[in-house]
Amino acid sequence: MEEVNIIVVDLAKDVFQLHGAGADGAVVFRKKLSRQQFARFMADHSACDVAMVACPSAHHWTRELTAHGHRVRLIAPHYVKPFIKRQKNDAADAEAIAEAATRPTMRFVEPKTEEQQARAVAFRAREQIVKQRTEAINALRAHLYEFGHVALEGVGYIPRLAKMVDDPSSGLPDLARDIYRMVLEQIDLLSSRLAAVSAKLTAASRAAAMPRQLQTMPGVGPITVLAVETFAPPMGQFRRGRDFAALARVGAAATFFRRKTEAGENIEDGAAGHPATACHRSDGGGPLGPASWCTSKPLA
Repeated sequence: MEEVNIIVVDLAKDVFQLHGAGADGAVVFRKKLSRQQFARFMADHSACDVAMVACPSAHHWTRELTAHGHRVRLIAPHYVKPFIKRQKNDAADAEAIAEAATRPTMRFVEPKTEEQQARAVAFRAREQIVKQRTEAINALRAHLYEFGHVALEGVGYIPRLAKMVDDPSSGLPDLARDIYRMVLEQIDLLSSRLAAVSAKLTAASRAAAMPRQLQTMPGVGPITVLAVETFAPPMGQFRRGRDFAALARVGAAATFFRRKTEAGENIEDGAAGHPATACHRSDGGGPLGPASWCTSKPLA
């Protein structure tokens, strides 16, 4: 049997598609393995190159396979798509990953550590809590409007809405008033959870070396710098600071550091002048450069 030079894995929840190729790219084997069979197979196989698409579970398997001596390379999904030759299925996907991984100019994704993934969970949970609280606030405002009470937008006006609900002269029916109080309790609960998650992120940011250094920059807060360390590629992959600034605009800034959260808060919980808002300023400038860098096009 020809020696296997690279093993490609099309990851899934239960059944993994494997594609083994030799040094010349010839197919050595194709097989489907369950999760347990895959773990045993890779543990018993001699060390070789392994390629996978950079999906969430890929980082876990990268750590597992690296512990067995394999050299794992992760590829962004959009770099694999052009190599699919026929109807999309697991076998075709695995073969496409093999071709993409052997290209000399292919770019690979840096595997994430467990700590980075844990921080990513915290950021996504925080974003979800903000959305849920915003939904509850907007629902309360809409319900009050049914009885002629116009409420201003933003989480900062919640105390005013609570007073309106408790005011006997507001003309609200008792049933509606009880429901409003339930919604207010839900908003308070979500606010406390948001504060708890933010506190954990702030503590993690203060404990890390690079975030502490980045916070010396004007307008950069602890949550922002921790997100940079969590989601951004290693700084060594950028030729110059301008390249990272452009990525921040179309990536981290667009996803995690909006000009305002949906609840009306500033990006860094009140810190104005955040770099992620620079491209929206009227003067077109800011810590990350001119407004001409604001683009939705992917980087070359």
